[in-house]
Amino acid sequence: MFFSGAKREEMLSSEQVKQKMADGSLLIDVRTPQEYAGGHIPGSRNIPLDELEQRINAVQPDKSHPLIVYCQSGGRSAAAARLLKSMGRTHVSDFGGIHNWTLGYER
Repeated sequence: MFFSGAKREEMLSSEQVKQKMADGSLLIDVRTPQEYAGGHIPGSRNIPLDELEQRINAVQPDKSHPLIVYCQSGGRSAAAARLLKSMGRTHVSDFGGIHNWTLGYER
């Protein structure tokens, strides 16, 4: 989902996320390392929500670089999207929960 203030817009499909990643977007899994190890979206980077504020600039210093976040069910990804926007990130998409992904997982 895209967030613009508190308004939720249309959910991205798995295919759209895959294309955005091919175009250079960074996909961030904000779940715990244990959850990530249990299965994650191919090509995603694991930065747990409680470490996101401290680590995001080291992972991607460009505040205009497109970011997509996801978690287990959508709660943490929504919080991550709000946090990133409050930090001045200008292109943040929230994919919601990993259950929205339909193209297979990595372990």
